[in-house]
Amino acid sequence: MHGTTEHIRNFCIIAHVDHGKSTLADRLLEITNTINKRQYKDQFLDSMELEREKGITIKLKAVRMEYTLNQQTYQLNLIDTPGHVDFSYEVSRSLAACEGAILVVDATQGIQAQTVSNVYKALDANLKIIPVLNKVDLPGAEIEKVVNDLNKTFGFDKDEILKVSAKTGEGISELLETLVQRIAPPTDNSKEKFRALIFDTYYDEFLGVVALAKITDGGIEYKEGLKIKFFATKATAVVQEIGVMSPYRFKTAILNNGEVGYIATGIKDIHSVKVGDTIVMFKNEDVHPLPGYKEVKPFVFVSIFPIENDKFPELREALEKLSLSDSSLSFVPESSSALGFGFRCGFLGLLHAEIIQERLEREYDLQLISTTPTVEYRFFMTDGKELSIKTPSEFPDVTKIVDILEPWILLNIVTPSPYVGSIITLCEKRRGILRKMNYPTEAHVIFEYELPLSELVNNFFDDLKTVSSGFASLDYDFLEYRKTDVVKLDILVHRECVEPLSHIVLRNKTEEFGRNLLAKLKELIPRQQFPVALQAAIGGKIIAREDIPALRKNVLAKMSGGHRERKDKLLDIQKKGKERMKRIGRVDIPQEAFRQVLRS
Repeated sequence: MHGTTEHIRNFCIIAHVDHGKSTLADRLLEITNTINKRQYKDQFLDSMELEREKGITIKLKAVRMEYTLNQQTYQLNLIDTPGHVDFSYEVSRSLAACEGAILVVDATQGIQAQTVSNVYKALDANLKIIPVLNKVDLPGAEIEKVVNDLNKTFGFDKDEILKVSAKTGEGISELLETLVQRIAPPTDNSKEKFRALIFDTYYDEFLGVVALAKITDGGIEYKEGLKIKFFATKATAVVQEIGVMSPYRFKTAILNNGEVGYIATGIKDIHSVKVGDTIVMFKNEDVHPLPGYKEVKPFVFVSIFPIENDKFPELREALEKLSLSDSSLSFVPESSSALGFGFRCGFLGLLHAEIIQERLEREYDLQLISTTPTVEYRFFMTDGKELSIKTPSEFPDVTKIVDILEPWILLNIVTPSPYVGSIITLCEKRRGILRKMNYPTEAHVIFEYELPLSELVNNFFDDLKTVSSGFASLDYDFLEYRKTDVVKLDILVHRECVEPLSHIVLRNKTEEFGRNLLAKLKELIPRQQFPVALQAAIGGKIIAREDIPALRKNVLAKMSGGHRERKDKLLDIQKKGKERMKRIGRVDIPQEAFRQVLRS
């Protein structure tokens, strides 16, 4: 079972969102005749409706292509990577399964934030990078300028940058030749014991969890009852079938060293098979795991409730189905006095949260309301305990807190030079700390900022697009937890605390935040028969107040004339009634008001 590795090339395509990665993959599949014209459709690998609509790759794919050069047939394995920052761990695992990368840069847009961070990730993984300029057929293409930018920013020789058009197919055959010549074959470890790196998983109703993996050492041959083991999760499985994706599943008997394929495990729980884990044979005790595995932890937390409460079981079923194909989604049931029953969901980032919510609404036909995204705070208590807090309702007693820590991220922003001032202002307003600022070209600036994650989830992306007219792009990585001073802000409506409206806010921003929230509530809560006080409080201290005046019924309307005393008597009775109502009255806040406030 010792296949030679010298005719195998494993590579991926890295690019910023919308630089033409999926179209380039389509051309490669077409030129190597991997798919016939009958099966063909644009953006072939982006099969999900959402992926095609947003122009992003969400789930990884891996496709095997056959390519003949000088009478020698090569096996090309294209490992597709998601381009968005939320999925950076998946990107790092798929890079670890490759020996080379095609870097796609749009000739009309030039270098963007993810271009920069992806290049550094590829260099960290020791990959051979082939720079490719795409969309050279467009009238707006600035070929010379972008070639110079790539040369100045990353040091690529101008001669090694290929110019292609994925749409028309121009330059693609050259790219395939270059790929075979420049990218090294996988290291030949065919004599070693079997190990494989999982770079993606998906769920199949008949085969259970299917792991897409690169065989890094040895090989695997299918036989009845063959048992394998997963290092990180300690799970074991009996192999159902093995094979390659080309681009659909194609069953084979053997996967050799250096090849990329799938192993169907029959396991029903996707959490037992994790991205980045190592597969070994069940009996091999002395084999070490491959490096780089880490637990993917959710960053951003959002509560999701069905608008109609009786749809709760359907929401649970939909989340369970989605988590089968997406192991990074976590959810726990939660109930709220205002919104009924729902789930507290953990996501990798804001885009991940948005995609899951859209999939719930589209694929499962649910109408949902979601709360403002929050992050996880760490609390160190006087009794030595450490707590993780995701919602204001879990906020502990202030007297028992020693320290509070919040997550920080490292943020890369690439922007055209005219917007430098407004971006610095935005980042400073959001507590950003400037690490460095590079001018790779006269027209572009790359910023590196440290920023609290809570600022990023609070509409940072929209603000950045606004101040840069949509030209700036960003990319981020988790940094560490740092000390912060946050408090729980309660909202009181008619002296009663309304739990769903509580927020965790920075101490020095509580007044401004409280005032804005009360002003919004004042518009949304209907007037009552008695005056209603809206208050924002920290502990027992009121820091902001708004009043909703009473609705007043005209009790004198039925009197056609009469003495002043008679009128005063009626008004007195009304006044006492109002006093009594104010004492015992309750304010029902309409659900629409919650929805509006939580969305803002």
